[in-house]
Amino acid sequence: MIAIATAIPDVLILEPKVFGDERGFFFESFNQEAFNTATGLDETFVQDNHSRSAKGVLRGLHYQLQQPQGKLVRVVSGAVFDVAVDIRKSSSTFGKWVGVELTETNHRQLWVPAGFAHGFVVLSETADFLYKTTEYYAPQHERCIAWDDPAIGIAWPCTEAPKLSTKDQLGLSLEAAESFE
Repeated sequence: MIAIATAIPDVLILEPKVFGDERGFFFESFNQEAFNTATGLDETFVQDNHSRSAKGVLRGLHYQLQQPQGKLVRVVSGAVFDVAVDIRKSSSTFGKWVGVELTETNHRQLWVPAGFAHGFVVLSETADFLYKTTEYYAPQHERCIAWDDPAIGIAWPCTEAPKLSTKDQLGLSLEAAESFE
């Protein structure tokens, strides 16, 4: 596994070593020692989640104000454009975002640290999205920032209006949202 820096140093792209031939492929999707070595981090993951979404579904930008979650995200079927937004007021990259295409064929993963809002839009007909979290899901602490907040200016690769949940339709601007110090 190798870690690739992004424009926001705390957000990392992880690429596994894939062994493939005409029969298919094999790779370790997670190995604690390899993760720690590649990233220089020592995180403990407590929960795995799996979502399936149709083309054009946009989920996010989500975060938990208390029990903030670090997320290690990947796609096992389909393709998404995945986004992390720094919402740590004390950070030099506050309000900045990083976007990466995650697909079933590039096998990339994205490390989204605690203190970031996270979201993705589905580019393929469907996508199965898996992610590990460093804290348990706590709906009472979940918050949502508007996916289209012009102050953030995410360049979503959407050709049509995205399909949003009610929660995501009610997302707040970064300025109005609670954030981290």
